[in-house]
Amino acid sequence: MPLEAGLLEILACPACHAPLNDRTTADTPELACTSEECGLAYPVRDDIPVLLVDEARRPA
Repeated sequence: MPLEAGLLEILACPACHAPLNDRTTADTPELACTSEECGLAYPVRDDIPVLLVDEARRPA
């Protein structure tokens, strides 16, 4: 289930404060930072974004 548009508008990357992009797929629900320098991807568990830098996936 995708996140509500209103929620996505106010969420920002905790590391660099750039907007987040919903990159949810069937296998891996996540929110990705839109900054090219940062690019962290934060997991979404049980429809709740986990916006902790320690839990984020580094860009490949």
